[in-house]
Amino acid sequence: MPVGYRTCPLCEATCGLELVLDGRDITRVRGDRDDVFSHGFLCPKGSVVGRVDADPDRVRRPLRRDGAGWREVDWPEALHAVEAGLTPILERHGRDAVAVYLGNPNVHNLAGLLYNRALLQALGSVNVYSASTLDQMPKQVAAGLCFGTSLSVPIPDVDRTDHLLVLGANPFASNGSLLTAPDLPGRLRALRARGGRLVVVDPRRTKTAEEADEHLFIRPGTDALLLAAIAHTLFAEGLTDPGRLRPHLEGLDVVETLVADFAPEVVAERCGIAADTIRRQARDLAQARTAAVYARLGTCAQEFGTVASWLVDVCNVLTGNLDRKGGALFTRPATGGANTVGEPGVGRGVRFGRRTSRVRGLPEVYGELPAACLAEEIDTPGDGQVRAVLAIAGNPVVSAPDSGRLDRALDDLEFMVSVDVYVNETSRHADVILPPEPMLARGHYDIALYSLALRNVANYSPPLVALEPGERPEWETLLSLANIVAGAGADADPHVLDDAIVAGLVERAVRRPGSNVADRDPSELLGELAARRGPERLLDLMLRTGPYGDGFGADPDGLTLARLEAQPHGIDLGPLQPRIPEVLRTPSGRIELAPAPLVADVARLRASLDDRPDGVVLIGRRDLRSNNSWMHNVEVLVKGRDRCTLLVHPSDATRLGLRDRQRAKLAGPGGSVLVPVEVTDTMMPGVVSLPHGWGHDLDGVRLGVAADHPGVNSNLVAGTDLLDPLSGTAVLNGIPVEVAPA
Repeated sequence: MPVGYRTCPLCEATCGLELVLDGRDITRVRGDRDDVFSHGFLCPKGSVVGRVDADPDRVRRPLRRDGAGWREVDWPEALHAVEAGLTPILERHGRDAVAVYLGNPNVHNLAGLLYNRALLQALGSVNVYSASTLDQMPKQVAAGLCFGTSLSVPIPDVDRTDHLLVLGANPFASNGSLLTAPDLPGRLRALRARGGRLVVVDPRRTKTAEEADEHLFIRPGTDALLLAAIAHTLFAEGLTDPGRLRPHLEGLDVVETLVADFAPEVVAERCGIAADTIRRQARDLAQARTAAVYARLGTCAQEFGTVASWLVDVCNVLTGNLDRKGGALFTRPATGGANTVGEPGVGRGVRFGRRTSRVRGLPEVYGELPAACLAEEIDTPGDGQVRAVLAIAGNPVVSAPDSGRLDRALDDLEFMVSVDVYVNETSRHADVILPPEPMLARGHYDIALYSLALRNVANYSPPLVALEPGERPEWETLLSLANIVAGAGADADPHVLDDAIVAGLVERAVRRPGSNVADRDPSELLGELAARRGPERLLDLMLRTGPYGDGFGADPDGLTLARLEAQPHGIDLGPLQPRIPEVLRTPSGRIELAPAPLVADVARLRASLDDRPDGVVLIGRRDLRSNNSWMHNVEVLVKGRDRCTLLVHPSDATRLGLRDRQRAKLAGPGGSVLVPVEVTDTMMPGVVSLPHGWGHDLDGVRLGVAADHPGVNSNLVAGTDLLDPLSGTAVLNGIPVEVAPA
């Protein structure tokens, strides 16, 4: 039987897979031991990667709503139905009457990453939403303000560091997040085996915390206070040493003033961590030969998410560990990016708030409005009301706060289109569902994730099977949608638009100063790309004009897609290297350590010191066999004990009258749910935990396995009023709740 190699698209780890195929059936999956990045590592999700394609519930042909049910139709009928549904809305109510929601799977999808932009530009609506404001947007805002671009996120050099402080992350369940690193658990164990130290700060004693040298319980939502106290200690005890970064810093003295009010003794009670422990953490960071601070979802999806993300970078700067081997460094991705083109070390920086949401007046960030606004923009009458939605690989009815309201709002839309593989909690509201091609029939390259990787690597996965009659490449579908909203109609050829897109990108490349194809003849470059179509043509252009590229012959040893195709296990481009100052794209050409929006928000953080919360708060959690709501229709990943439980500390269970394995009523700002209790001392007292991505018991959902293991939707409890104001990210950790026996 033939063997194929592929990068797993199911999480951020980008593990290499070796697949044995029988036609379209995958008969065996194992880790690719020759993969240059993952070296054979495989998690439970990757082992069942083929079961999503083979799932009998998967949508394989376009579906059109027919009364209360669905009818399979061919592609021309489906696209004409989309045109008939959207065009009158655009003509009567304008561009903003149509909203787009982009789900998490787009990050793992070459077509989505390359062609959703064309769809958004063709639509021209202010109403663009994505899972980013439910997850990582605080990191991107902090990175943009300090370093000049959204993906200039420093990556902890786990393989070479001597000391790693982890906040709000559980890599033993999730692998890395905004830290692309296959087998991160193995890398953390190797850190300790070579004499390094791992410290985990988390309200729950996770698997990662159990494996660490030290675990510190922390009150949810107070990570920024802890980090400010660490920075305070570094200044107060003369432990700051930015080293070679000092001449590249703007605002160091401002930061010292800002953290002066956050002495460990001041924040200790709010954080739940003793002052002497906080001081010791600061000293350990400063005195380690190399060290890095890493924080993730638990610190992002909270009310001080952007300030906490910024203070992570501040602590790395103050200890001299930013842009240093064994500290936190910046990638140089093979496809290039905003911090690899243009004049090195200087740029326009970032600007937010160019538009605001209609109902609450909340500002856009990187062109997106907060996902927490979507429901109110649909169900609030008036000029600019959203009347139609395009949902591209997203399930916000499960993932967005106050999801009950969003569920009702979607039901009242005039028209909705979903590009999805399932009739799920969100797509069940659609009038038309457009399925992508099977995973094995598409090419794959992790453009976004390799921009956040622990090493500079490149790996392309070609299609392993051919399209069958009735299947259509997703990139063609996205461009057809772009043609429809632009007024060209459903019959317009998406290949013509694709030609225009690549021609425009080639023109930009040859006109860009410093480009390896500067001043070349665009027609010459287009001729060399002509043998390819779709995402592969754009990817080849990006690789050849990227930092390792061949420049279309200028460097015969440079990178091309053809070279990657000849290396099925990928190409290792080496460990991360220092990049400051050339990586910066700030107007000053320096690290903006005290950007005005963050400086202003410190006052809100300072005011939180007066809060004396004494109730119960809710946090989420991740499971190794789950990835948001994607994987709950695969039997082997959901079988066994119920994992959608409310974790409660024994003292809280006694105080609240809760009993193990009996149900409790959990009520919060968005509503309430009934959920089984799991009493465990892994929780910090006063904190309960419920995983996200569940709640598969709604009418009209076609997820047979998930319906047998529905769990409850934690976002029925979360409200939309609690947001991190700088990033618009919903507060999904540290939510005040009430818990009582059901």
